[in-house]
Order: sequence, then C-alpha cells, then structure tokens
Amino acid sequence: MDPDRLVQEVRAGGLLPAGQPVLVMLSGGRDSVCLLDVAVRVAGAGAVSALHVDYGLRAEAAEDAAHCARLCESLGVPLETVRPARPESAGNLQAWARDVRYGAAAQLALRLHARVAAGHTATDQAETVLYRLAASPGRRALLGMAPRDGRLVRPLLSFTRQDTADYCRARGFTWREDPSNSDRSLYTRARVREDLMPALRSLHPAAEANVVRTAQLLRDEAAVLDALVDDVLERRDRIELERLRALPPALARLVVRRLAYDDPAAASRLGELLALGRTGGSASLDLGGGLRAVVEYGALRFAAGPRPEPPAPVTLAIPGAAAFGDWSVTAREAAPPAPGAAGADTGVLDAGALTGPVTVRAWRAGDRMAPLGLDGTRALSDLFTDRHVPREQRRVIPLLECDGEIAWVPGVATGQRFAVTASTEEAVLVTARAPG
Repeated sequence: MDPDRLVQEVRAGGLLPAGQPVLVMLSGGRDSVCLLDVAVRVAGAGAVSALHVDYGLRAEAAEDAAHCARLCESLGVPLETVRPARPESAGNLQAWARDVRYGAAAQLALRLHARVAAGHTATDQAETVLYRLAASPGRRALLGMAPRDGRLVRPLLSFTRQDTADYCRARGFTWREDPSNSDRSLYTRARVREDLMPALRSLHPAAEANVVRTAQLLRDEAAVLDALVDDVLERRDRIELERLRALPPALARLVVRRLAYDDPAAASRLGELLALGRTGGSASLDLGGGLRAVVEYGALRFAAGPRPEPPAPVTLAIPGAAAFGDWSVTAREAAPPAPGAAGADTGVLDAGALTGPVTVRAWRAGDRMAPLGLDGTRALSDLFTDRHVPREQRRVIPLLECDGEIAWVPGVATGQRFAVTASTEEAVLVTARAPG
C-alpha cells in the first residue's frame, strides 16, 4: 500500500485529529511502528507520545524496549517505558499483560489529557471475531473491536497486517518480531492466526476482508437492536412475563440478557424463564454465579444473591463531599485543565455544564450515557463489560447524574456534554474513593 494513501485514509477517519494529544501504545511490532509514524504525520509530532510496556518475560525484551526508544528519538516523540513485575497470583499471562498495558495507558492518558491509540488491524479484527465465535457463542462475538471506544481509538482497523508491513518498508522503518505470537503451544490465538486464517484464505482469497466487513455491518445493526431493547424496557429493571412471551424470541433473549446484567447464560434459558410464572405467585430460578431470576406478580426481574444492595442516591454539593455506601465522593472547583487529575478514581467536569443538582446514585438496568470520544450513546452495561468491571461491583459503583444525564462514572467514562473543552472557564474535580 502507498504510505501516503494510508495516511490520507487515517486522516479522513478523524480518529487522530491534528494537534490533539494522543498516546500510542508501542510494542515495537510492525503495526505499532506504523501507527506511531502515522500519528506523527496526522496529529503532529508535538501532539504524540508513546508508551512501551517491558514485561521482561523474553530474552529479547530489553532489545524491544531499546528499539522503541531509538524509534521515538528519531521521530521526536517522548516515550514512557513501564516495567511491571508479574505477581505470582497473576493467573492467565495474556490477561495479566493486557490489563497492565491498558491500565498503564489509561493512567498516562489521563495525565496527558490524551486519547489512546492501539495498532489493531483488520487482520487482528478477523482473528478476534473468529476466536470469539469459537470461544463465546452469541451476537457480541461477531461484533469485533470498535474503531473508537471511549478514549481508545484504533486508526488502523481498516488496514491489514500486510499493509502495515508495506508501510514500514516504504518509510524505511524496521520492527521487532515476537516469536511467541506464533507459538501454538502458548496461545490459542496463535492457532487461529497460523491455522484457521490460512485455511479460510485457501477457501476464498477475500475471507479476511469478508469477516471484517461482516463485523462492521453487525456492529451497525447491533445499535438498532439495542434501541429496540430500550424501547421495550423503557428504563425499567423488570418486564411482565406476558409481554415477554409476546416478543419475537430473538428480541426476548436480548431483553433478558439486558435485565440479567448482560449475562448471556440467562438469555439461553428463555424457555425456563417464561415457565416460571405459570403457577402464579412468586418463583425464582438459580442461574449460577450468584445470579437468580425472580418472578413477582407476573413480572420478571433478576437478583444477585451475595451482591450488596445499591446505596440510596445522595446529593453532592460543589464544593462538597458525600458518602455513597462505602464510597467517598468529593468535588472541588479547579482551574482547567486541572493539573494532577490522573487516575481512574478522578474525573474533571465542566462546571458550566453542571446546571442542576448533582446526584450520586447507582447503576440501573437500561442506563445509557454519551461517553467522551464516542458519537451517540451506549448502554452503561456495555461500557462496564468493555472496561472489565466485575459484575458484582456494578451495583455499588457511584455515578454522577445531572439534569437526568449521566455525567461521570469513575474508571469507566465521562459524559460528552460534561467534558472539559477549550472553552471551559471553570472545572470541577471529582474524586470517588472505593472502600479499602
């Protein structure tokens, strides 16, 4: 691919606006090397910084880090290298590494007031869809990765791994190869990459592109389905069984999944759930994992046995403090851009957008918000899933609401309307401290 054409397409995609801070997650591989140079050319060198995570797990790790340092120096990009120590109780190596990588990126991005750019490509997208389809059946398995997800952007999602390699060669860049990525004995994803994808290409040369295009179409259609579920539930945390039975089965399953804290296992037991109320009165069904379905007076809702009840809503004065269950929430005025406002427990809001009383309350089934950096709205349950918030914590995390709109959820998202911008005259620094 012509490097200039790739840059033009990324610029037209709008994920790397000129002059706006962006943090590139830099591994040293072809995709991230390509992304770093593209970011410099599109956003401008002064707007770009980079993060490299040196896990120290391979003999070549030190040279990977050195390669990233040389590349950043040649492009005039500041680089921060993180060297985490893996705890003995870390569990799955890939999951631990991913959590460390994205956690470090989130913290640094908050400090820099930057978006985070990852070098995922169309090849990664195809592999992700196929892996999820095999490992976790359901509609969401086919949606793949979104080009934009809160602060996270994926500018190269329309290009293949071959495209990024061609770009690097044309621009004179070298990259590092991690041989473990192709080790079938280490990673399941490697078997998808090395075995399944070549087999599909042998069936049809456009197999990879067709999988990616299908994911794009299904993601668009998923927004329509989510809107249908919103219309059915009308922001309630339950539904009458009579109405649920009247829905098309596919829509009924989606409604059940939404009510069941996005648990796909609940949707698969739709027939049992519909049978719960046939005897009248109250009935319940244990779905495992502490989740149970409860029918009361002909209405179906879901409850979690060991989970604590959500605290009652409280009003937060500005400046002021409020206790929300075991959480402590404080707000103070600050001059934008509020230096030091870093960390998942701290948010910076535009004081001018807080035009009414600010309420601290718990998540409710059906809650939606318009996250910063994302056009339109998303279900808060989806944002919790994307941010890997444990299901048992979702009911007690404080969220800030103003004028009926969610302004901020710690560690999850800031509402678009409440975000600090260049025209902000006064900011509010909000901190939510969890128990312990």
